[in-house]
Amino acid sequence: MVGEQTDIDLAPFIDHSLLLPTATLEMVEKFCQEADRFDFPSVCLHPCHVRVAVNLLLNKKPKVSTVIGFPLGANTDGTKLYEAMEATDNGAQELDVMINIGLLKEGKINQVHREVAEICEETGQLVKAIIEMSLLTQEEQKLVTAAMMDAGVAWITSHTGWHGGVNISDVKFLQEMTKGNIGIKAAGGIKTIEQALDLIVAGATRLGTSRGPDLIRQRAGQPMQSASL
Repeated sequence: MVGEQTDIDLAPFIDHSLLLPTATLEMVEKFCQEADRFDFPSVCLHPCHVRVAVNLLLNKKPKVSTVIGFPLGANTDGTKLYEAMEATDNGAQELDVMINIGLLKEGKINQVHREVAEICEETGQLVKAIIEMSLLTQEEQKLVTAAMMDAGVAWITSHTGWHGGVNISDVKFLQEMTKGNIGIKAAGGIKTIEQALDLIVAGATRLGTSRGPDLIRQRAGQPMQSASL
């Protein structure tokens, strides 16, 4: 894939993600500054940090994204909808919604669909449905991807990063399923420039990672600075 990677501008693919349980306001400020500096399309943060991030990024390019029902997805549908509506009221422009995997495993795909479709409709925001591919069979992956497309999501997100990370075959599978009709967000364990570029070539349209600045530095042949995140 080396030849296909030569002209890829990495920055437009990065969802600069700060989803550590130990995230502080100081870290939020740092991530927002980095998202602006490197021209990333989005910074993805916990719901409690949305309003701060919106103020920090006022009139700047990066959008503020937040997670809903993260990382397990096992909240009630009413709780998720409230969380999504509150995040929207606080200024979030993209919502990364964790599906209810237990319902999917029980064969209740209609409930999974309804929960996410309601969030899409009621908030009017761009939604990324996180499906946690490492916990699903291939048949479940097919079923939920089709359901999420019908529900109106803008992206399918491969993983939270809490149960393993994304690989090339995951992205190729989603590309085959979605046929370019919606975006694919590859997330979880993206640490090297080679991995990031391979995922993009495979079909990823966003990369969820806390290492965006380091990936940009790797691309430029500069040393990494934030490998601990």
